[in-house]
Amino acid sequence: MRSALHLCNFEKLASGSTFAGVIINRINYLISYNMLSKRSLVGVRLNFHTLAVLFFMLIGTQAFAADPAVVNSDEAIAAGKAVFNANCKTCHKLDQKMIGPALRGASERQPIEIVKAFIKNSQAVIASGNSYYNDLYKEYNNTIMISHEFLSDEDLNNLLSYIEYGDTVDPAAAAATTGADGGAVAAGGGIPNEYLTVILGVLVVVLLLILVVLGLIISVLTKYLTKQDLDVEDKEFVTQKTNLGKVFKSDMFVVIVTALVVALVAKTALDGLYSVGIQQGYAPEQPIAYSHALHAGTLEIECQYCHTGVEIGKSANIPSANICMNCHTHVQNVQGKEGVSPEIQKIYDAVDNNQPIEWVRVHNLPDLAYFNHSQHVVVGEVECQTCHGPIQEMEVVGQHSALTMGWCIDCHRQTEITTEGNAYYDKLVQLHTDSKDALKVKDIGGLECAKCHY
Repeated sequence: MRSALHLCNFEKLASGSTFAGVIINRINYLISYNMLSKRSLVGVRLNFHTLAVLFFMLIGTQAFAADPAVVNSDEAIAAGKAVFNANCKTCHKLDQKMIGPALRGASERQPIEIVKAFIKNSQAVIASGNSYYNDLYKEYNNTIMISHEFLSDEDLNNLLSYIEYGDTVDPAAAAATTGADGGAVAAGGGIPNEYLTVILGVLVVVLLLILVVLGLIISVLTKYLTKQDLDVEDKEFVTQKTNLGKVFKSDMFVVIVTALVVALVAKTALDGLYSVGIQQGYAPEQPIAYSHALHAGTLEIECQYCHTGVEIGKSANIPSANICMNCHTHVQNVQGKEGVSPEIQKIYDAVDNNQPIEWVRVHNLPDLAYFNHSQHVVVGEVECQTCHGPIQEMEVVGQHSALTMGWCIDCHRQTEITTEGNAYYDKLVQLHTDSKDALKVKDIGGLECAKCHY
């Protein structure tokens, strides 16, 4: 009767050679036998196979134990998020690699004081011989992280609180929320990458869970039935071994492997397409080794002194050699050294030969995008560092921000408008009184396509 019931339910699948077919056959038989014999599985002991399956399910789980000194409070996390967004967001994410490594778990990987020291001056920690940070430095192609000496100890503590405990929302839930709000665009154009990673990860996890559950059921029931009094035919079926050769040659296995390969190739291709035109981190060698850290940092020369168009026009302008000569007619070397500096001599040569200095452009928006410096600097009162990063600390200027459309839109969504003392906004403020949120750039047309593309 047991054999007849088995053949009735899965006669076709029993003849299949795929791994899935074999599993279904065996499960059907084992469950059928158990139901007919009216035996309970409650008393079945967990054997080695069961424990192995449970261990397999736990492999790969990551859990970071933050340093107890890191405060887990809403106030510290909120303050740390502000520090992170202002200084770290363009290069780092909490749980994913970006330009730099994922940050969550930093206080577990190194002592908290060393982590703070690295944030303030990474090169000093690397020079001290710290093996972990030296390996990290090499892994990311000797990319120098900007120093953050201006951060106070309180800022660093809050930043670590956010890194360890902030934004621990499930990615799928966050994606659903974003979609409901109208589809927020990520600053670095990374949404497609994150979505594809989540989807691919979910599919792989679901497949593995199905296989694990099926294997667990088979292991438990097989152990149980081998102790029962079975006839020869049934016992042979219960104890049969899976033919791995047939599994690897089966159509189902080929389909699964092909689907995974196609998905990985498609994801890689899309990642490459979304990185086209993004030059974040680009820091070319210039014809003259000009140091913004010296001029804008140590000497505190205003940006507007050299970049004369930043408050009156679309472009900030690259300074001519004449502007350099305003100072370097008298200053011929640095730090009181004798003679003429080789770099300053290049300025003199350019003036004597009536040839412009061929600076290499760093920030270059596509022609289809319109950006006006004066509108942002004068009217919007946007600081240079908002887009260009801590320029006063850079020996060699590099592109600090992504400068993608998503990055700009994200700024327009978050930046509040200063309306006090400006009658131009009075009517807009009046129309905005019903909203609980502050008046932001997005509320005055900051998300309209024609503002930047026309």
